Amino acid sequence: MIDHAAVYRSLLPEEKKILRGVEEGMKTHQWVPVEDVEAFTRLGRKTVEYRLNELVDKDIIERYIQSYVGYRLKFDGYDLLAIEAFVRKDTIAALGEVIGVGKESVVLAAMGLRPYAIKFHREGRTSFKQVKRSRQHLVDIEIENFSWLYAAMLAAKREYDALERLYPAVNVPEPVDHNRHAVVMSVVGGVEMAKANLVEPGWYLDETLKQVKKAYELGLIHSDLSEYNVMVRDDGITIIDWPQYVEAGGKTADEMLARDVGNILSYFERKYRIKRELGQTIEWIKTS
Repeated sequence: MIDHAAVYRSLLPEEKKILRGVEEGMKTHQWVPVEDVEAFTRLGRKTVEYRLNELVDKDIIERYIQSYVGYRLKFDGYDLLAIEAFVRKDTIAALGEVIGVGKESVVLAAMGLRPYAIKFHREGRTSFKQVKRSRQHLVDIEIENFSWLYAAMLAAKREYDALERLYPAVNVPEPVDHNRHAVVMSVVGGVEMAKANLVEPGWYLDETLKQVKKAYELGLIHSDLSEYNVMVRDDGITIIDWPQYVEAGGKTADEMLARDVGNILSYFERKYRIKRELGQTIEWIKTS
């Protein structure tokens, strides 16, 4: 992984333009020909080729050489385009260190009007075809050049939309801004529930279920809830990671709600020997 702050500071204006040109070309090409980047940027061929080599050396794009020479963004390069958009909008003024790395995201500290976190979605990092099959919101989408770029962008937009609908009624991160595959949000304190040894586990179970109920009342079901995306602190909990949400009235709503609640109940029974009946808990969540 690159040092985002250092590489961003090193980028020249023409290199940023070339990154945007590669991004644009990836809408229609798996590997973007040099000619397309040249046409987009309106820079000379020698300049484009030299700067493309520089960006390869910075490890933010990659090169393909076979029947022709082509380029495509790496996730870190896509990150830098989102960062540039946030800087231009004055959403952020400084970047910090990586504060979280997950299977499908990287989170950086940032500073704007106050400390923020930037979550960069990484859906499709290993196989966007597998991600498309396993995400309900992607299954019915028919796009000829469907790619990780599109999957990550859609996930970020969905998560931002969910946070806007839920915050502040539900304990979720405060949404601040989003661009491409990135979401700027408030910093979430506490520790992952899976890593905590709770002194009053019954209280934390109740708090988690209360937030699930509040989200349901607002029409959303997390649909990927577990002890790994609930953050706990002394005074409460925060539920994170919302891109896979489903609508409470959707065709898979009951199945997803049962899975979410079942995951939480199973965790508390397994670790703390607290047993709750699944059917009764779901009935309570659905009751206004």
